[in-house]
Amino acid sequence: MIKLKSSAEIEQMKVAGDLVGRTHDMVAEEIRPGMTTLELDSLVERFIRDHSGIPSFKGFRGFPGSACISVNDEVVHGIPGDRVLAEGDIVSVDIGAIVDGWHGDAARTHALGEIPARTQELLDITQAALAAGIDNAQPGNKLGRISAAVQETAEAAGCGVVRQLVGHGIGREMHEEPQVPNFGSPTSGVTLKVGMVLAIEPMINLGTPEVKTLPDGWTIVTADGQPSAHFEHTVAITGSGPVITTLACQVNA
Repeated sequence: MIKLKSSAEIEQMKVAGDLVGRTHDMVAEEIRPGMTTLELDSLVERFIRDHSGIPSFKGFRGFPGSACISVNDEVVHGIPGDRVLAEGDIVSVDIGAIVDGWHGDAARTHALGEIPARTQELLDITQAALAAGIDNAQPGNKLGRISAAVQETAEAAGCGVVRQLVGHGIGREMHEEPQVPNFGSPTSGVTLKVGMVLAIEPMINLGTPEVKTLPDGWTIVTADGQPSAHFEHTVAITGSGPVITTLACQVNA
């Protein structure tokens, strides 16, 4: 069942979202070649806890980290560990935080130093796909308008849209109904209503859209070894249009 939120509850979700946004800003300042993914994860956990939040992902279905950190051909759910980040890597960092029982969830992909021009295009295209999806998160639209906008943006640029993984509703639970695919017909899905809150998260590959799961049971990689990018925001459907809750500095810190 889809759980609609009141305007007061959306304001509470902005507090969790603000913390997620500030954590991402911290990551953007601190991430660098030579650090391990576990060191980066420790920074994320410490920042969230120091600001009165709880890392959403820590222990979720047994996940060991506070952030999903996925490098190069890793699409999502990379487990933090002893991997050393290197110049030329792209690193997707997916972060969730809980504040007063409400969740925020967002992801960004970072380039470490110089990367190939086509890989930079992948990052730009994925951000553009997210923006297109958010623009279509309007009350009265079908959910498929979001999905189709993401797909059209990515595929027009020759990139592959991952189909096995989707966005989701979010609120007091990290994953709520409805699912938010990154592909589909603009006339498909439920009608968007004021009070719905969605995690919209394009996962776009430079090559094939096909993916596979590594033996660790978590890390999902591209089937052809080409790079993948992931950008995500938590977005509330309001009477005045979509509101991104996972931007920093929306509330008093």
